[in-house]
Amino acid sequence: QVQLVESGGGLVEAGGSLRLSCEISGRTSKYFIGWFRRAPGKEREFVAAIHWSSTYSYYIDSVKDRFTVARSDNMNTAYLQMTNLKPEDTAVYYCNLDQRLSALKTADYDYWGPGTQVTVSS
Repeated sequence: QVQLVESGGGLVEAGGSLRLSCEISGRTSKYFIGWFRRAPGKEREFVAAIHWSSTYSYYIDSVKDRFTVARSDNMNTAYLQMTNLKPEDTAVYYCNLDQRLSALKTADYDYWGPGTQVTVSS
């Protein structure tokens, strides 16, 4: 049973940066690590993902060139480096895992970690 714990969120001014972490524990195999967010009053959306090999990453258009996803060498931690933050990035951020990127993009999972709040002030 995989467990996920997100951290690193906070309050930042527009244009600022934050680095989120996702601690992964439990039984895992080769996978994509995805980052997601849920803004107030909106559905949870897929944001970015990285393959376990770190050879491939994917970003939604609104975060391209601002967010970077990475993982630790032991694959126990995933990171989301966020720069040039905008008020519309305000959301609770989550991570999750899947064998397929297409599945991650649906953001349709029964299990989620606690998430970490990111608030960007204008």
